[in-house]
Amino acid sequence: MSRSLKKGPVIDEKLLKKVSRLKPGDKTVIKTWSRWAHVTPEMVGFTFGVHNGKEHIPVTVVENMVGHKLGEFASTRKFIRHGGKMQKEMEAKRVAAEKSAATAAKK
Repeated sequence: MSRSLKKGPVIDEKLLKKVSRLKPGDKTVIKTWSRWAHVTPEMVGFTFGVHNGKEHIPVTVVENMVGHKLGEFASTRKFIRHGGKMQKEMEAKRVAAEKSAATAAKK
């Protein structure tokens, strides 16, 4: 559920203070744990290290991100693969194709 327009965006004051200290176009990564903070126009062009629970994911802010939250751009879940019989067959075919391509390249 989105925040009502009359309340305005939620912005982390410490984060804005860090942004104001940097020059535009600076390449330093600003580490933050505030995934809930909205992206403001002042943040455009800077790189933020958004914490996903384990590590800081670098997120470079562009104009299209304004109004969204920082947490939307740093996923907290990591997809490995779907399991099952079909997946194993597909992987076996892929490995066999790679081996045949490698042997053909050697000849």
